[in-house]
Amino acid sequence: MTVAADLFPGGVNSPVRAYRAVGGEPPVLVRGEGAFVWNDAGRRYIDYVGAFGPLLLGHANRSVVEAIKNAAEAGGSFGVTGPGEVRLAQLIKTRMPSIERIRFVNSGTEAAMSALRVARAATRRDLIVKFEGGYHGHADSLLVEAGSGAATLSIPGSAGVAPSVAAQTLVATYNDLDSVAALLDSHRNNVAAVIVEPVAANMGVVAPVSGFLQGLRDLTERAGALLIFDEVITGFRVAPGGAQELYGVRPDLTVLGKIIGGGLPVGAYGGRADLMDLVAPSGPVYQAGTLSGHPVVMAAGEATLAQLTPDIYAKIESQAARLESGVRVAGACVVRVGSLLTLFFRGRPPRNFREAKSSDTKAFARFFHSMLEAGVLLPPSQFEAWFVSASHDGSVIDSTLEALR
Repeated sequence: MTVAADLFPGGVNSPVRAYRAVGGEPPVLVRGEGAFVWNDAGRRYIDYVGAFGPLLLGHANRSVVEAIKNAAEAGGSFGVTGPGEVRLAQLIKTRMPSIERIRFVNSGTEAAMSALRVARAATRRDLIVKFEGGYHGHADSLLVEAGSGAATLSIPGSAGVAPSVAAQTLVATYNDLDSVAALLDSHRNNVAAVIVEPVAANMGVVAPVSGFLQGLRDLTERAGALLIFDEVITGFRVAPGGAQELYGVRPDLTVLGKIIGGGLPVGAYGGRADLMDLVAPSGPVYQAGTLSGHPVVMAAGEATLAQLTPDIYAKIESQAARLESGVRVAGACVVRVGSLLTLFFRGRPPRNFREAKSSDTKAFARFFHSMLEAGVLLPPSQFEAWFVSASHDGSVIDSTLEALR
């Protein structure tokens, strides 16, 4: 859009929307319902973007829309704690027992940044370990890339990030416990936390190998560091209690977002009571937000989680499995965890970001545009997950697979 290009950097308010990874002009979408979206010319697409994850029930779910409407008509934000915050927090705690206390914020970036602040305060250590290709929002200390070796300090991965800030973050290799152990050993008593997407979903979907997450739990406990699960994408999507339920590993702190706002802007961090009690006003770790716990957002989140019954999860799992088994493209492989899926244009499923980056991105771009022409909207990058919702019923999956033929 010419007007958007004049108003926003690159014509967008988030980089992936510019379609630089696949080329061409992004569609202008004006409406969504269930598993479908419509552009400004009235063309309908099957949608596997799902606002990049939060719409597990599909677009414009009636109960969610009604909850948003009622909360907005009640007056919006009041600047005090409301009953909606309490109800949503109770729902989250019930499903994620590792979360004994929780703090709502307004984005996943804010939640991850705040969780790291708590970890540093609790351990009185400065360094953080993250994984190459892992994305935890755009806080300065997390926008880093790997240095010359697993045990080296990082260099900035974005202009405007000071080297002194980037140096606080060490980068390990996903699914490689030895790389983590080496960092913890070479920086003994200086690592505050290891932060990880338990299912990597920002390099495309890369599943943890057997024992990897439990290995992180064991390594951090021995090193006196905290384990932080970034479940912004996986939380309440891959299982009712997120990836920590699916894989049976309990983190010290959890970062949430996406689904707990029903598609509205939200984030949260929570975990052990002794850690969360360090947060102001209970403790010395300062973090605040004028619109945190906004009643409209809380209502949308509550209406979403309330509908995520075992039957709904079984339905989504069944249809996602049908999609996985039906996607057969020459020179490509499929990786799926629950309702997260990626078609990688490489011969074998990747185990880490370096392997994912060996995918044929030009082939993906051609595939993306052929599917778009056939009426199927995919995330516009080889390194994004496809999101299956409860609205992707059998007929939608059939239509998707027909577009592949």
